[in-house]
Amino acid sequence: MRLITVSTLLLFFSSSGLALQIQCYQCEEMTHDCSTPEFIVNCTVNVQDMCQKEVLVKDDGTHYRKSCASSGACLIASSGYQQFCTSKLNSVCITCCNTPLCNGPRQKRRPQQSAAITLTTPLLPVFSVYILLLPLTLC
Repeated sequence: MRLITVSTLLLFFSSSGLALQIQCYQCEEMTHDCSTPEFIVNCTVNVQDMCQKEVLVKDDGTHYRKSCASSGACLIASSGYQQFCTSKLNSVCITCCNTPLCNGPRQKRRPQQSAAITLTTPLLPVFSVYILLLPLTLC
């Protein structure tokens, strides 16, 4: 019985989109932010799980490179260029993020809601999974 329950849960989670394909903006050496629909690409499932954004400050202005990336490669690249991220001439800033189209323009901050809502909202999916797995621990 436990094997059937675990198998069903694994099938449910794998088919429910936990291995989602992320979308990112992609462009090379653009002098504008390239955060428009024609620059949206689908990243490779289970390989490219992050979006990467490079901002280079050159003599002729700010240049942008955006792409899909694997988390390991992106995080290594971004940490290697941290010392060069000064927003001055010849500055290079590389950032990584893992939500759809997160390498686009910065979103305007919404006013902070009450702390109770902020704290309870992320717990709901975890609580649901806990309720689903509870019978497994009782067997």
